[in-house]
Amino acid sequence: AAAAGGSRGRQPRAAAAGCSRGRQSRAAVGAVTGESRAAVAGGSRRFRPILLTSVTTFFGLMPMVLETSMQARFLIPMAISIAFGVMFSTFIILLLVPALYVVIEDATSLRSWILRDADADSEVPEVSDPSTPA
Repeated sequence: AAAAGGSRGRQPRAAAAGCSRGRQSRAAVGAVTGESRAAVAGGSRRFRPILLTSVTTFFGLMPMVLETSMQARFLIPMAISIAFGVMFSTFIILLLVPALYVVIEDATSLRSWILRDADADSEVPEVSDPSTPA
């Protein structure tokens, strides 16, 4: 019953997912930002509706693509370009766009980390001039 989703013997969500924060360093825990989580959550939540819409559009255009009549020959190139364009854009939307959001977030956090370290290095303690009397 526990394996089928019962409440007895159920592990906490973090342990069931295989992540134990006790063993990770604080830097590793902080490495996953809110934007990264949002990109993953949004992609996984919208994956099925986007994929179903794209697949039904693709297969809805297949009768026109497979038509052999002389009248449909003018529409077949349009149907092919729309059908494969929909499938191509689906994979761009589901894979590339969330990945670019994560890359941009990593780049901005790296930039702020570098600038913070550069500011810390540029702060030189003041040294009194020995030629002036104190």
